[in-house]
Amino acid sequence: MNEKTKDLITNRRAWHDYEILETFEAGLVLQGTEIKSLRQNGGSLQEAYVKTLKGEVWLIGSSIPPYKYGNVYNHEEKRDRKLLLHVREIESLRLAVQEKGLTVVALALYLKDGTAKIKIAIARGKKLVDKRHAIKERDDTRHMQRIMKDYK
Repeated sequence: MNEKTKDLITNRRAWHDYEILETFEAGLVLQGTEIKSLRQNGGSLQEAYVKTLKGEVWLIGSSIPPYKYGNVYNHEEKRDRKLLLHVREIESLRLAVQEKGLTVVALALYLKDGTAKIKIAIARGKKLVDKRHAIKERDDTRHMQRIMKDYK
């Protein structure tokens, strides 16, 4: 990401549990105190998933804690939030979810030029063997980098 973006929340667990096939950037419909809360102390995408309902895309299960100074105008912590995407993107997400073994997961929530955006992805769940293989590859790469560093 460039210098005009600021990460607020990342879902590192998604990279571990899923094989990411295709990513999308979507706008996020937020209430007044939600953006203030995100800027102040973030939230969580750990249990969040994306669902297509009646031609609209919704982020379900994400958590944005109430704003400290929000009083009666505060938002609900775990409410469903609408995502803003183009029609062709919504259709590709809907078709992907119908395919067996694919799902749509939230990867990161960030600010881009002052606007809240979310990065979502079409993903396939990894099996335990795949996770072990990814860990082994990462360890092998680190080992090779250490050897190359010592060799110089």
